[in-house]
Amino acid sequence: MKALALLPAFALVGMTMACGAGGNGAGGDSGASQAPGGGESAPTAQKDAALAGLVPADIKADGKIVIGQDQTYPPNEFVDNGKATGFDVDIATAVGQVLGVQTEFQNSAFDGIIPGISAKKYEMGISSFTINAERMQTVDMISYYSAGTSLAVLKGNPDKISVDDLCGKNVAVQKGTTQVDDLGKRNTACTKAGKQAINITQFQAQTDVNLALTAKRVQAELADSPVIDYAVKQTGGQLESAGAPYDTAPYGIVLPKGSGEFGKAVQGAVQKLIDSGIYKKILDKWGLSGSGAITKSEINPSAS
Repeated sequence: MKALALLPAFALVGMTMACGAGGNGAGGDSGASQAPGGGESAPTAQKDAALAGLVPADIKADGKIVIGQDQTYPPNEFVDNGKATGFDVDIATAVGQVLGVQTEFQNSAFDGIIPGISAKKYEMGISSFTINAERMQTVDMISYYSAGTSLAVLKGNPDKISVDDLCGKNVAVQKGTTQVDDLGKRNTACTKAGKQAINITQFQAQTDVNLALTAKRVQAELADSPVIDYAVKQTGGQLESAGAPYDTAPYGIVLPKGSGEFGKAVQGAVQKLIDSGIYKKILDKWGLSGSGAITKSEINPSAS
């Protein structure tokens, strides 16, 4: 999903399954309006000695948290001028500041992050992971934002597509996301009703999902609501959202199962960011201060 993540998105338009996340990462044209977050500095958080004291000894020893991330998912996480950036990057960096440690972001296939945490390749994952019961069987999750699923189509919706009528349509989605499961359920409903199956195309990179739609290789795409909103802005009027977001659920910072004091430290750091106002400033920077903001961070909250 990330092998070519440092290449500009437009250089990859003609490459099948290429992984473009440079610049805005959305596959838009050069006439797109300025995106949220562009060129702005994230606010700096102050260290909290009590929370820093809960950080595991091995992380304290090397002074950093190694974080797995899929950097093809703007505006949440992507690569700009060779550097990891985005909403999740700013949140994790601020969490590290509260805990008195640096953050090191490592690019990964989305579906390889949780296995990488279980294998101790990463000490944390922050990559727009929707909290659900299946994931919490193998990892701990700390809530920090709430997002739904949105449908994007070509401007003007020429095929008159709605999320409740995808039977027979060509729909793109990123591998390993909750939207894959969503499409699977919708596809089963189509075939049971005697309708045409959904033609589902899965890509390793969300940037390739966006490119497939702007290039008219598919008719629609499903992704997290902030990602669709950002893609619409970045494509200079080529795309639009169809309908309202649905299945809203919290995002979670991913930690090893049974994270104990480390989990308390991360949850406490997120809550401190919320209470101090830094959280809102980060959301404002990325244009995400609407209904997705939360007021209470939790460890392994109830999820469907």
